[in-house]
Amino acid sequence: MINMFSDTVTQPTAGMREAIFNAECGDDMNAEDPTVNRLEAMVAELLGKEAAVYACSGTQSNQMGVRTHCLPGDELLIDERGHIANFEGGAPAALSGVTCRTIRARSDSAMLDVPDLEGRIRADNQHLCVTKLLCVENTAGGGGGRPWPLEQLNRVCDWAHGNGLKTHLDGARLFNAVVASGHSAREICAGLDTVSICFSKGLGCPMGSILVGSAGDIVRARRIRKLMGGALRQAGIVAAAAVYAVENHVDRMADDHANARAFAEAIADIDGINIDLSAVQSNMVFFHVDPDIGDAGQMSAALREKGVRIGAMGPHRMRACTHLDVTHEQVIQASDAVRECVQEGISQYATLPYGPFARA
Repeated sequence: MINMFSDTVTQPTAGMREAIFNAECGDDMNAEDPTVNRLEAMVAELLGKEAAVYACSGTQSNQMGVRTHCLPGDELLIDERGHIANFEGGAPAALSGVTCRTIRARSDSAMLDVPDLEGRIRADNQHLCVTKLLCVENTAGGGGGRPWPLEQLNRVCDWAHGNGLKTHLDGARLFNAVVASGHSAREICAGLDTVSICFSKGLGCPMGSILVGSAGDIVRARRIRKLMGGALRQAGIVAAAAVYAVENHVDRMADDHANARAFAEAIADIDGINIDLSAVQSNMVFFHVDPDIGDAGQMSAALREKGVRIGAMGPHRMRACTHLDVTHEQVIQASDAVRECVQEGISQYATLPYGPFARA
């Protein structure tokens, strides 16, 4: 199976498995795990922040960030396609009593700009919730995986801080943004109060995430990690994978981006497949199946029969995701499979469920 469903399907590499096997471990609850401590110090330094705290998942580290900055009854601002608002199980409300005020960016990029945000802060009135936090996502998954222009990111962060808000970055694919934009992680994160990074996507780890920020915010976030049941003991086993990934798997993401571009260009001339090549800027390729052919769920089912797994994200929208377990040869094979499906027809296939987590 050529699995382009998501970059979360990656398997640990041989070098990563060796690092896991040799990991030094201690009690992370008491800050005694040397591998976790090394990882936290490494990532904090890389992003130019004071401290970091290891977490089980990207959802957990995002929610630690939300609760660090907000109290029950507060609200955060976020693009309406943002992961925190849509794909974390309603956690801001369930775990922190925080409302997501969703805003539609005027561009298709899912990246807010100051004109989108102006006038969105609640007045100081007992009838209204308190606007406390601006959440952004880089790369912007809802906008096709594009990295934020640095000037725009700095502009919205300056606007937030100028209006008394804190800023949080869902940087699940931050290092994809680093490679795609040419800016360092430190440059990208300069205006953010807290940053969440997921290790189990393009970095290829079996699990794990991290929250980075000021020393005071991370002290609070560490307490919130405990409150959420995510405190860890001998976590060096999985933290070792993250250390290895940060040291070895960042630059190689350029290969994933090149493979995504190759796949996108290969399917762009297929009649009935519609794609915006300008939006393919990292490891994600979004494309549309013409209704005259069938729907995305049928295309997904037809591709599965040919040994290719690509997810249906909507009735006619699909997403292919490249990663370290997909080669250039495989993306060309996958594009050939798309062409064959169109030529052979897909109407005979039952529609598979669609959505980013519909794994049927």
